[in-house]
Amino acid sequence: MSDKPIVGFIGVGLMGHGMAKNIKTSGYELWYLDQRPIDSLLKLGAREAASAKDMAQKCDVIHICLQNSGQVESVIRGDNGILAGARPGLIVIDTSTSDPASTLKLVEEVKGKGISMIDASLGRTPKEAEEGTLDAMVAGDDEIFERVRPVIECWAGRIIRVGAVGNGHKMKLLMNFIGMSYGALYAEAVVLSAKIGISPQTLREVIAPSRMGSGFFDTFMKYVVERDRDAHKFAISFAAKDLRYVNNMAAESKMMSIMASAAVQYYAHAESTGHGSDYVPMLSDLVGALNGVDMAEEVRKGAHNVAP
Repeated sequence: MSDKPIVGFIGVGLMGHGMAKNIKTSGYELWYLDQRPIDSLLKLGAREAASAKDMAQKCDVIHICLQNSGQVESVIRGDNGILAGARPGLIVIDTSTSDPASTLKLVEEVKGKGISMIDASLGRTPKEAEEGTLDAMVAGDDEIFERVRPVIECWAGRIIRVGAVGNGHKMKLLMNFIGMSYGALYAEAVVLSAKIGISPQTLREVIAPSRMGSGFFDTFMKYVVERDRDAHKFAISFAAKDLRYVNNMAAESKMMSIMASAAVQYYAHAESTGHGSDYVPMLSDLVGALNGVDMAEEVRKGAHNVAP
């Protein structure tokens, strides 16, 4: 591999766009693959690959940033996938939030073709992706990691080594288990608050500065109180998928998982009733509707009761 490997990027959505942009502006030759042309990357000099196979024939390092393990498996194993075009020595970095069981199978498959694979799960938001300051939870072989560290540093402000390959995806699922459980808890709490006569504004005022406040609580309540739909841009369908993976991980570990089993239910209901593309804080509206509460109306009523 040369000092400046040729880098590929598959999946330039909310997170992947900023990551790819920062790789390109750091001086790397960049090929990307997505469902549509990305003008902002093309203007920077990135080039669009015809397929994952085409990308694998051209690149030394390929990032994958997709929605689920099924998509990752397809882009690696498909007729026009990475395995169909890869040369020995290629390094694949999976930054998706994937099922660790799938990841470990893929690692063994690609190894048989002379390809190395590490997982580098992401922390923080699309804002930090654009700024190049994401958290990266990187798992895999130390030598491979050191070879790609300069590329990861293009988009990560903090790199945390979490051990053997697969642990990056396991750690990300633990993070999302905590986060999405908070989302379900907050949704239920704001609706209960409204049912007993305490406005969303008052709940935020009390909780936010306390030890129970958090960045997640702040963005969740920014939607609830200010109705800012872009306050926390993480889709309910992604939350449901991640919690399903958490429950799978617990089952494979032969562990009782009462909290994970409960947390997934609100998200599954929202997804099954056509709200999968809504963002996580909007779960509060759906839980409200299940309980006869119009949360937008509760916010309006609360605004009238706020002292000037």
